[in-house]
Formats: sequence, structure tokens, C-alpha cells
Amino acid sequence: MTTREHEDAAYFQERQLRGGVAGWVLLAGLGVAYVISGDFAGWNFGLAEGGWGGLVVATAIMGVMYLCMVLGLAEMSSTISTAGGGYGFARRALGPWGGFLTGTAILIEYAIAPAAIANFIGAYVDSLVGIDGPLVFAVFYAVFIGLHLWGVGEALKLMFVITAVAVVALVAFVVAAALKFDAGNLVDIAPTDAAGASDFLPFGLIGIWAALPYAIWFFLAVEGVPLAAEETKDPARSMPRGIIAAMLTLLCFAALILLVAPGAAGADSLRESGNPLVDALETAYGGSTAVSTFVNVVGLLGLIASFFSIIYAYSRQTFALSRAGYLPKVLSRTGSRKTPYLALVVPGIIGFVMAMLNEGDLLILVAVFGATISYVLMTLSHIVLRVREPDLERPYRTPGGVVTTGIGFVLACVAVVAGFFVNSTAVLITAGVFAVAIAYFALYSRHHIVAGAPEEEFAAIEDAEKGLS
Repeated sequence: MTTREHEDAAYFQERQLRGGVAGWVLLAGLGVAYVISGDFAGWNFGLAEGGWGGLVVATAIMGVMYLCMVLGLAEMSSTISTAGGGYGFARRALGPWGGFLTGTAILIEYAIAPAAIANFIGAYVDSLVGIDGPLVFAVFYAVFIGLHLWGVGEALKLMFVITAVAVVALVAFVVAAALKFDAGNLVDIAPTDAAGASDFLPFGLIGIWAALPYAIWFFLAVEGVPLAAEETKDPARSMPRGIIAAMLTLLCFAALILLVAPGAAGADSLRESGNPLVDALETAYGGSTAVSTFVNVVGLLGLIASFFSIIYAYSRQTFALSRAGYLPKVLSRTGSRKTPYLALVVPGIIGFVMAMLNEGDLLILVAVFGATISYVLMTLSHIVLRVREPDLERPYRTPGGVVTTGIGFVLACVAVVAGFFVNSTAVLITAGVFAVAIAYFALYSRHHIVAGAPEEEFAAIEDAEKGLS
């Protein structure tokens, strides 16, 4: 049984975010920023697992899952507009335990992903200026946490500019690669003797399964847009427009890049590349070109955009869980510029330590596994709220209702199961973090939940309505 504590006005005065700084365009930019590093690198490792055909099918499956989930999140974020995002939705639908588990899964994703991206940034910086390792990690964490401490409005606008430049680089790549497109390059990996193997599926049907986690890289973290709800102008309208616009943009880039990059250079040549877009252009054009150099330099901005934006995401998820008492309450304090300084710094220190392990691929798989768990719980939350509270005011309604999020739920379960088979180490690490978090919640924090926190107030309204019925 959970216990609610009542805090005074001073408690919430010390925990205020700056409202009204983001419209739907900035939100769409934030959604793209979360993900854009996955367009520049990472997805191509799926070619080594499933070939081009296997990765295409896996990307289509995950694209459907994300689209269905995002449409559900658009509805829930227009209805429950708090900084808790997915945790807030699950708290209303599945109770304190459901909210805590969802928030923990999201926090695992967002705390670990920047550490992995820091490893990739280090490799990029090393190739440009010959410096890598702890110094690079420390500088990037310090600079971008500092920018968020400066103020959310300023940080989001700068992040939008960085993302826009990275998008220009992606467009330039697509045009240049399309000029060298050859359909035969897509299926140049020799078929194996696996069941169902062919030129299209060189590793057989099992290759589709193995490619699923890498297909997720095209979309991972777009679900973080609702975390900006309390800092958004008119969230009931802006949230659905922002997150859906971001998702449609990401779907377009995933389709284009997956077609033209292997089509220009050959799937076989990219399956182990650390910099697939640049390698694709240099292979297709027989060496370095102005466009490949531009994409190479701006590729660092793509990584920075995701690194920068996911720091924002982990701070808001930490802030919301802390403000409601699920995490230590001190983490939700905000400073004079209305930024949650400890929620920015503490996970940043943890991320820096994780980055020091130099296990970028493993860290991404941990983040992916945590993310897929949250996807199961968030799509389930939409279904539960639709069934249990059909009359709840919904400024935006998901097309297809529970059928849409039901498809997302099933595919999210598939993604979770795939994670078990792709990398058992990632599963064990995630399970270990969950075990510690569950112990903390069971033994301590569920007895100190803050009744006046926005996510708890939404749940209290539901309980009151039940009592009147």
C-alpha cells in the first residue's frame, strides 16, 4: 500500500519549471533531435544481422510500432500534460507501481543513451583532431549540461538550430547517394544456408528478428517529446502536433537512408561501418568529395543534437519522479532560471562514468531494452485509459483508438522478446538496475509519495470520480 504525504506551497515553489517556452515547431525539432544521431550511424549494424531485406522488414515493423505508440502518446499528452510524460500516463492508468516501473524504464533509456552517444562523439572528435576519451566526455557533458542550466528556452532554440543543420546534411547525403543508386547493391550480401535465406534475406527469416534492435535506432527516444509538456505553450494542441510531425519526419528519413545508402555503396560494404553515410559516399564516388566532407563534419552535429536533447529528457523525467517522491525529493529542486539543476547534474555524472567504459554498442542495447519495456507499458496505459475512462476529456483522439495502440502493444512485446535473444548482457544490466529501483520503491519511496504532485493529482481526480459513481 502506498502512502501520500502533503507538502506545503514552499515545496512546489522550489520545484517550478519555466512554462510557455516551446510551441509545436520546437517540439517537433526536439523529437527529431532525440533521434537524429541514429540516422548517421548505428542502424547499419542491422545489415550484418539481417542483410538489407531483413533490416527493411525490421524497420517497417518498428516503424509501425512507433507510429502507433506516438499516436497514443499524442492523445495522452493532450490529456495529461505534465513533465512526467510516460510515467504520468502510466501512473493514471496502472497505479503507482505501473507509473514507477514506466518512469524507471524511461530513465534507464535516457540516462544510458547519452553515455553511448558520448563514446561515438569521442570517436568522431578523435578522427577530426586526434583527441578522445575522458577529456572529450567531460567537456561535452559539462558544456551541454551547462547550456541546459542556462535556461530551457535558450537550450531548446540552440538545439533546434543544431538539428536543422544536421537535417540539411542528411538531405545533401540523400541527394548525392541517390545519384549513384543501383538496385543490385541492395542485395550484394551472399545468402547463407539459414532457413528462408535468399538474396533479399541473406541470413534467413531469423535475420529479421536479429535486426529489430538496430531498426529501433531510427526512432529511439522520439517518445520523449511529452516530457516538455509543462514548458509548452498550449500543450493540449502543441503536443500532438509536435510529436506526430517529428515521427513523420523520422519515418521519411529512415526510408530514404535505408534505400539510398546501401543502394549507392552496397549493403555488404556498410554492415560494419562506424560512419556509414560518409563511407557510402566515398565508396560510391571513389573517394572523398565536398559532400562527403560536409556530411562527415556535420555528422558530429547530429550526434551532438541527440546528446544535447536526451540530457534534457533525462532531467525532466528525473525531475518529475523526484517531485512526486518516487526518487529522492532533492533531485527536483529548481534554480533561479527554473531549471532542475540536480536532475541535470546527477544523472550526468552517472552517464560520464558509464561513458568511461567505452562500450557504446552495449550501452545502446541497454538503452533500447529499457525503452522497449516502457513502450509496452505506455501503449497498455492508453488502452486501459480508453476502456476504463471513456468519458475523459481528450483534446486529441488517437485514430483507430485501442486498435492502433493494441498493434503498438503487440509489436512492443515482440521488441522486448527480441532484446532477450540479441544481447543477454544488456538484459542482465537492465534487470539489475530494475531490481535496485524496485527495492528502493518497495521499501521506501512508495511510503513518501507527494500528494500534490501533478501526476498524483490526476490520479486523485480519478479516485474522487470513482467515489462519486
